[in-house]
Amino acid sequence: MDKYGLIGYPLGHSFSVSFFNEKFANEGINARYINFEIPNIEDLPEILASTPELKGLNVTIPYKQKVISYIDELSPEARAIGAVNVIRITRKGKNLTLKGFNSDVIGFTRSIEPMLENIHKKALILGTGGASRAIEYGLKSLGLETLFVSRAKKDGCITYEEVTPELIKEYNVIVNCTPLGMYPKADTCPDIPYEAMDTHTILYDLIYNPDETLFMKKGAKYGATTKNGLEMLLLQAFASWDFWNGEEQL
Repeated sequence: MDKYGLIGYPLGHSFSVSFFNEKFANEGINARYINFEIPNIEDLPEILASTPELKGLNVTIPYKQKVISYIDELSPEARAIGAVNVIRITRKGKNLTLKGFNSDVIGFTRSIEPMLENIHKKALILGTGGASRAIEYGLKSLGLETLFVSRAKKDGCITYEEVTPELIKEYNVIVNCTPLGMYPKADTCPDIPYEAMDTHTILYDLIYNPDETLFMKKGAKYGATTKNGLEMLLLQAFASWDFWNGEEQL
């Protein structure tokens, strides 16, 4: 039986384990998806050695960057972003080859692209951690100019205090890459001038629990088009399967 899995720490509830095991059952695929909750990335070689049926892995926090030192080959996107969240495992005899991909950028671009119109030229990326570099890569690949917003002053970033109503009009695509508004703290949201938004504004939230975050609600009040991160998550899962089976070379 082929095996696939997820490495991260802590894992808690995993979307991937339920999604893939349900997929395998429904499609008659002789495979199983397992959560590997490892406290250190140094535990990865032991997983690979003790699970010879392992064909692929997903990678989540906090190992998307740390895992790169174990990868033999990186896709152009993963190299440019500096993060891997999908690994294809190929075995030939005793030789093991790991190829790293990034499905964040695929899930995001395929999800937001249908929302974009000619008036959408510039985007604000709220937050600089986690998936923000994949979001930047994806937006640039779609032809948008990007600007990061952070709580602290950093190179290449502005602070939330610098997000003016005028800036909201100019940067009318806004992507929330922060955990603000995620359950159970659903009563929080990024501090930006929502009242400057209108029907030309797109608010995209990587959070998918709750379905409609306060960020989305406050923008929608002024006419903004909103979307949460659930479709991105599903598209990432589809991309993972393609990568593991060598059906999509990026």
